[in-house]
Amino acid sequence: MIKWKEEILIDAPIEDVWSLFADRNIQTIMPKVEEHTLIEKQEHEVGAKHRQSYREGKRVETYIVETLAYENEEDKKHKQISFVLGKAFEISLSFTLLKEGENQTKFIYEGQNKGVNFVGRAMLKLGNEKNNKKVVDEFLHRVEQEAVRNKSSLNH
Repeated sequence: MIKWKEEILIDAPIEDVWSLFADRNIQTIMPKVEEHTLIEKQEHEVGAKHRQSYREGKRVETYIVETLAYENEEDKKHKQISFVLGKAFEISLSFTLLKEGENQTKFIYEGQNKGVNFVGRAMLKLGNEKNNKKVVDEFLHRVEQEAVRNKSSLNH
């Protein structure tokens, strides 16, 4: 199993950063996601389910993403999702935003990737910890760049 917890301070209001995680903006921060379709409940509800397709090179994987937690307070935003990828990996991701000031937001990105069968566990053991950290860091910085670049234009 691979686990991570990283954080970054973003120079943008919490609402601007949070809007990046809305369905309509998800491809902005996750460009390899080709489809993100709500199939059950509402996007801001625990238990919401989305059908998501993700491209890695020539391969496209489609899976169901379930929202396990959702919190939208003035000074704290939190969303936790889970999905099984390729029948081999159970992935849990958590996005937490904390208001640090009118124009600053702390973004905490936590997750874990667990092999659900022999193939998945073997692939994780062969996987590179450094490469996983690189992917996590790239995501943090993409969220930061988009939030700063799009200050307040995302909400309109």
